[in-house]
Amino acid sequence: MSDQIFAFGLGIGTQNKEGDWLEVFYPTPSTNAEQSTLDALLESTNYEGGNSTLVLEEGDLNRLHMSLLKAGNIEQAELASRLKASTQPVVLCVLATNEAPTNPAEAYLKLQLISHRLAQPHSVVLDGMFGLLINTAWTSEGPIDVRELADRQLSARMQGRTIEVFSVDKFPKMLNFVVPTGIRVGDGARIRLGAHLGEGTTVMHEGFVNFNAGTLGSSMVEGRISAGVVVGNGSDLGGGCSTMGTLSGGGNIVIGVGEKCLIGANAGIGIGLGDRCTVESGLYITAGSKVAVLDENNQVVSTVKARELSGQSDLLFRRNSETGAIECKTNKTAIALNEALHAHN
Repeated sequence: MSDQIFAFGLGIGTQNKEGDWLEVFYPTPSTNAEQSTLDALLESTNYEGGNSTLVLEEGDLNRLHMSLLKAGNIEQAELASRLKASTQPVVLCVLATNEAPTNPAEAYLKLQLISHRLAQPHSVVLDGMFGLLINTAWTSEGPIDVRELADRQLSARMQGRTIEVFSVDKFPKMLNFVVPTGIRVGDGARIRLGAHLGEGTTVMHEGFVNFNAGTLGSSMVEGRISAGVVVGNGSDLGGGCSTMGTLSGGGNIVIGVGEKCLIGANAGIGIGLGDRCTVESGLYITAGSKVAVLDENNQVVSTVKARELSGQSDLLFRRNSETGAIECKTNKTAIALNEALHAHN
C-alpha cells in the first residue's frame, strides 16, 4: 500500500429512512496524510485500504483517538474524541486515490476539500457525482430527503412546529459546511458547497458561485461564476455579469478568467480570458461571436471568431457605438482594484 492517502475525513452524516446518505459534514478534512496516520486508521478501525466509507461506533473512536495521538496527529485525535458524544452517525471516509466518487460521502468529502481550499477546482475527480447525490430539502430542521418531506412537515405541524424549507437541491450552502478565512459573502444561499473562495474575495448579494469553481485570490464578485469557471487573483466581476460554464454551451473551450481582469456590469463571456483583460459593460461574447481586431490606430486588421482569442492576455473587448460591431484591441492598462473594497478586517 502507498505510504500516503489522497484524503480522509471524520464527519457526521445524515441518512434518509432507507439508510442512504443525504450529506456528511467533515469539520477538518485532511489531504496527503502521512504513513503514521494511515497506520492509525488501519489498526483502529475496519478500514482495509482503498477508497472506503465506514460508520464508526464509540469503541472505534476510542481506539482511533489513541492511535492518532500515538501517530502525532493531534487535530484528528481530538476530533475523534469529541465525536464520541455525537447522537448522529459518525463517518470515516478514506480516499486512497483520487478517483470518481462512488457514494455521497465521498462526493461530500471532495466538495469540502475544495471549499476548505485544500484542493483547487478541477483538481479532484467528480465524474458521476450528480447521479450519487439525493435531491434534498434543506430546512430549518436540517436536510430531509424530498420524498420524506411531506410526512415530516405533517408531523411537525401536529407538534405545533413549522419546518421552513430554504431550498430543494442536490447541493447545500457552502457556508453551512465551510467558512474560509478572509472572505465576505452578502447572501450565503448564493454560494454552493464545492465553491472555492480565495483569501480576500467578496461576493456581493447578487453574486453567485457554483461548485468546482470560484476565485483564487482577491476578487469582487457581483456577477455569476458558473460551474467549472476559475477566476484569477485581482479580477472583478461587475453586477449582473455572467460566465458561461462548459455544461451551458461552452463546448470544449476552457472558460476561465485570468488575473487583474474586469468583466463589466451585465456583460458575459463564453471564452476564456487571459490576464489584464476587460469586457465592456453589457457586452456578451460567445465563442462564435465575430470580433474585429483593431491596431493601435483603431483600424480593423482582421475579423475572427472570439474562440480564436480565448485565453489571450491584455485584450479590451468593446462594442462600436456606431455600428454595433464587437471590437478587440490591446489593453495595456491593468485594472487597479479599489483596495478599500478588498480590505478584510
